Amino acid sequence: MTAARPQRLTRDDWLAAGTKRLAAAGAEALKAEPMARHMKTTKGSFYWHFKDVPDFHDQILSRWEASTLSDLSAVLESETGAVPRLRALAQSIAAPEAGTATESAIRSWATTHAAARATLARVDEARLASLQGLLSETGIGNPEMARIIYAAAVGMERLGQTGAADNHGSIGSLVDLVLALR
Repeated sequence: MTAARPQRLTRDDWLAAGTKRLAAAGAEALKAEPMARHMKTTKGSFYWHFKDVPDFHDQILSRWEASTLSDLSAVLESETGAVPRLRALAQSIAAPEAGTATESAIRSWATTHAAARATLARVDEARLASLQGLLSETGIGNPEMARIIYAAAVGMERLGQTGAADNHGSIGSLVDLVLALR
């Protein structure tokens, strides 16, 4: 009887595993040797798919950014009217369905890693622009209101001590308070 040949790992396998390791163990886990050990393979497999560790980091960040911006678009398209879209967007940031640990890990990583900081800045900018646009549609032109809602939503996500329902309710109340200023 012959032993089954192990399935070759793909670039996507490495990126998915890297994203999970980032969320679970932080950016320090995103090195070739610890990743290879975690995936029960050799560093050669890692270097088959990535030029070097910074290339791996860049691709994890690019993948997260694309996914997060796609989620942003999906949330904005899921509702009609500025107020329901504003509420849905704020709630999706405060209590996302998935990826909470990943975003939190990227925010931590961004304090010491330039590429993570740049990626996070682009995501933050897109979310803030969307919030500001929706607030403008409701008649609120002060850009600080978008920053206040965003800071509260990110803070709720970072706290991680309450459930999604609590965060949905809390950020919904803040949106209502801001809308009452019209």
